[in-house]
This record gives sequence, C-alpha cells and structure tokens, in this order.
Amino acid sequence: MRKYTNKKDVQNKSFYSDRFFVKPPVPRKESIWDDVLFADEKSLKDVAEIIESYLELDHLILHINAQDNVKVISHLKNSQSYDMMMELTAVDYLAKKEGFEIVYELLSMKKRKRIRVKTFINQKDTIQSVEPLFRMADWSEREMFDMYGVKVINHPNLQRILLPNDWSGHPLLKTYPLHGDEAASWYEVDKIFGKEARDAIGPELRDSACVDRYDTDRFARLGHEVSKGTPISQGNEPDTPIRYQEEGGVQLFGKKLVTPFDEIETVHLKKRK
Repeated sequence: MRKYTNKKDVQNKSFYSDRFFVKPPVPRKESIWDDVLFADEKSLKDVAEIIESYLELDHLILHINAQDNVKVISHLKNSQSYDMMMELTAVDYLAKKEGFEIVYELLSMKKRKRIRVKTFINQKDTIQSVEPLFRMADWSEREMFDMYGVKVINHPNLQRILLPNDWSGHPLLKTYPLHGDEAASWYEVDKIFGKEARDAIGPELRDSACVDRYDTDRFARLGHEVSKGTPISQGNEPDTPIRYQEEGGVQLFGKKLVTPFDEIETVHLKKRK
C-alpha cells in the first residue's frame, strides 16, 4: 500500500479557486413586514423559543434550539398549513463554530409562503429525525449523515445513501480533500481487483473538473469513441456518428411506436407555446 500523505492543505493548492467564492449577504427585514409570516411566527410563542427571526427574499427565517426542531416543524405543519418540506440539509461550520447548521425549508401551498427553520448542533451532538412528519426527510437525513456525518436519532434506517457503508470520511465536509483522499483513490480498484492490482491499474481520478478528451483509458468521448488504448493524436480522430435511439425507430408487435429521429427535419420552437 502506498505511503499516506497529509491532505490537510490540499484545498489551498486547488487550481479552481472559484469553488471558495463567498456570496455577499442578502438584505434582511423584520418579520413584521409580512402579515401572514408574522402571524405564523407569533403562533410559535408558546411552542418553542425563537432565538432570531427575519425576512430574506420573502422567506421567514427562524433560528431555534436544536431540541425544539420536531415541536416547531410539527406545529408549522399541523397548525399553520406548511404541508411540504422542500429541503433538509446541513452546513459545515466546524472551523468557525465547531458544529453544523441544520436547515429545514417549508412551503405552505395554501398560503403560498415559505419558512426556513435553522438550528445549530455541535460536531458530536445528535438531532431528532423529522421523518415521521415528512417522508422526504428519510433520504435527506440519510444524505446529511452520509455527506456530513451528522447523526440523526430515531431515524428508521440511518445508513449511507450515496456512498458504500465502508467508505472513509464525509465528502461535503470542508476539510475533505477536493481530489479525494487515499481511500477514495483506491476504493474501487481494491474492491474489484484487489490491492495487488494497484500497480497495474493505477489510482482513480476523482476530480470531475479534470477531463482529458485524449485519455482513452477513462473517458468515452461523445462522437469520437475509440477502443481502450487506441493511440490518438490531435487532428487524427475517427468520427463516430451520434445515435439518439435505435435504428429504424421503436416497434412493438409490428407497429411503429417511435419514428426514427431526423435531426435535419426537427423543428426548434422559438418560444414556448
């Protein structure tokens, strides 16, 4: 196995500095500017403590204590008609605050209003699942656990959803190397072929911004596909016609269901109907 190299400074060496762009703050207003949202906020007075509230882009933002997340969201759903949870995610503030901000985005179809509930937990703290209130929280909370390592208690099936269960680390943490760590570089090679094949295959390239169209080992080049290992030089590429569907269209029981696509005869609408 190759010698481990420290990756803590990998972000400082990144060629893609725009990934660290910090957007300017959005102007804030007091919630009293919106009668409906102000009334919704007041209805929470006897439910939980509101640490801070304000309006951003017509959204009501509510900061609450982490232990009140289920009570607040339950009240907004059952008493104030916020019947859809549009988003559930986390934000990594480990470097600045040693914890995570958890964000719930709620929508009321009846009122046509949105409320964003925010809370904060320390790195080793847990937070209650809201899956019994909104089924969409099932996958969102699993993704939050997978990508950030946030532990959600009382979740029906808290395990990784995008990465294998034996994956090392959480890729959306700001400390996670942009180019992946040692485990990421060799994960599929080790799993499929075994560690003894490392020298023959080489490490995986996991930087999605790095695509070499003349690399015949790892990338299929649309319109110019070649077999693996084919020697290719610029200006000497075979042309592979792009196919959109099966030759002759699609047929079922002798009937043509889809006619062949003809790029020349297609009509491009100048505006939507």
